[in-house]
Amino acid sequence: MRSGAKIGVVGGVFAVVAGGVAWGGLNLYQGLTGGDGGSGSGLVGQSAPKSAPIKTGPPSADEVSSTAKKFLHDWASGAAAEDIARLTNAPTEAAPYFTDFRGSAHVTKAAITPGAPTGATVPFTVKATVTYGGTSKPWTYKSKLTVVRGKSTGRPLVDWSPSVVHPDLTDATTLVTDKTAAPPIEAVDRDGKTLDAKKYPSLGPILDALRQRYGDQAGGSPDVTLRIEGRDSSTGTGTGTSTGADTAQGAAPKVLLTLTKGRAGKVPTTLDPRVQAAAEAAVKKYTNASVVAVKPSTGDILAVANNRKDGFDAALQGAQAPGSTMKIITSALLMEKGLVTPDRSMPCPPTVTYYGRTFHNEGGFSLKPGSTMRDAFAQSCNTAFIKLIDDTKDDAGLSKEAGEVFGIGNNNWKTGVVSFDGKVPAETGGEAAAEYIGQGKVQMNVLNMASVTATVKSGSFHQPVLVPQSFDHRQLASAQRRLPSSISQAITGMMHTTAVSGTAAHAMAGLGGDKGAKTGSAEVDGQTVSNSWFTAFQNDCAAAAVVDAGGHGADAAGPLVASVLAAE
Repeated sequence: MRSGAKIGVVGGVFAVVAGGVAWGGLNLYQGLTGGDGGSGSGLVGQSAPKSAPIKTGPPSADEVSSTAKKFLHDWASGAAAEDIARLTNAPTEAAPYFTDFRGSAHVTKAAITPGAPTGATVPFTVKATVTYGGTSKPWTYKSKLTVVRGKSTGRPLVDWSPSVVHPDLTDATTLVTDKTAAPPIEAVDRDGKTLDAKKYPSLGPILDALRQRYGDQAGGSPDVTLRIEGRDSSTGTGTGTSTGADTAQGAAPKVLLTLTKGRAGKVPTTLDPRVQAAAEAAVKKYTNASVVAVKPSTGDILAVANNRKDGFDAALQGAQAPGSTMKIITSALLMEKGLVTPDRSMPCPPTVTYYGRTFHNEGGFSLKPGSTMRDAFAQSCNTAFIKLIDDTKDDAGLSKEAGEVFGIGNNNWKTGVVSFDGKVPAETGGEAAAEYIGQGKVQMNVLNMASVTATVKSGSFHQPVLVPQSFDHRQLASAQRRLPSSISQAITGMMHTTAVSGTAAHAMAGLGGDKGAKTGSAEVDGQTVSNSWFTAFQNDCAAAAVVDAGGHGADAAGPLVASVLAAE
């Protein structure tokens, strides 16, 4: 026993007081054996003589009982971590966990009661008190240990595993009690109503991201919790991560006890509750579906929804080929180059070859001679657009158009959470031609395509925002130049034709007002069915959706977008 410790026996149970911290303990059993070859272990009783033969075979019932009771007593009484660890078969690995139990976990009292052994396994119950910042809370849980025989000494020892200290601990995690890294927040919609992940399941990851981003700015105070979190391999201590962050094993920290509930700070968002509810309902109809709605006049994000088995926020962070929805940007480029107008002839043959790469229309269709750009756009003719790439005299022109006018690919959007800005690489030859029809190396998500539609609808790029700029005064992205109004009107006019008599007509039939749309089917390597893309506007709302392996744009993504637009 350490010098200065006072021992009192009450009903056969020790109360050990050392350094001002009281620990409930167990009966101290005599005749116990020590660790697997360690010295200075502080064990009670006599060790086997050095010349004695090393025992083999499973430990006896008496050895299991006495070893377990000694181990649990020393642990409960607050013995030095190294001394407790020497009662295991891995003292070096075990010691930090007992240090953390009293140190980083802030356990100030503990009573540990063993249950009836089953063979060499002994269950036990821990009743502890956790104290932090003047607040104390009881903490109770169950675990178990197994006694084995030390390989080099033959002594009975606790078979070490972090789960002995707590059943949910692993080699990569530890116990920590302190303030969470980010105070809780109350995210509210544009009407000031609380956004609840139970009501809007798609918003769960987004609400976590808002807490991490704005928790410290929103005026709240953090929770104080006892939790399991990642162990820093360099220091052997907790990483300091908390709610919303990942542990070393890839799972969110697990809260075991809340000592003090934090105060939530309020974070405003631009989400519209009616549009968000419609988006949530729409994506549930399809597997691996995402949708975003944006207000063209402001860039406000009105809804974000995903239905994915992997939980990934593909709506804001995805990167996929957008198929023929890309023809909105391609049309802007060709018009700005002066090569076409909506009612000028634009031949649409079944196939076309550019730099040795042959492109075709779906099903090999063609349009009759004299067909216009409006016809080619409304019927989603690939070859009509690719035929004009050579006339631009700038294979990389599409990348410039996307960045300068539509704000795509500049890697500077600040929506309020992590998002992907889209990517249209500057390519040449056949790869550049593929980009004209949304294939090749073009990468977009539905946020990007909703923004593209919003840009042609309003005539200028407004960077999409989920959190109003006025909340944190961050610098938003801007475009280098506006889309000329004549071209903006021309493209929205072609989109209107597509919505009333083209490939999007069936999906958009139930919508009135000022409306327009563009369909897309994106081929994916190794996937027999194309991804279904659709983007559209109605009045001052633009939306885009993708359904993986959904087929034609109007088949799956189209009805999804239409139902979201109808809710605005």
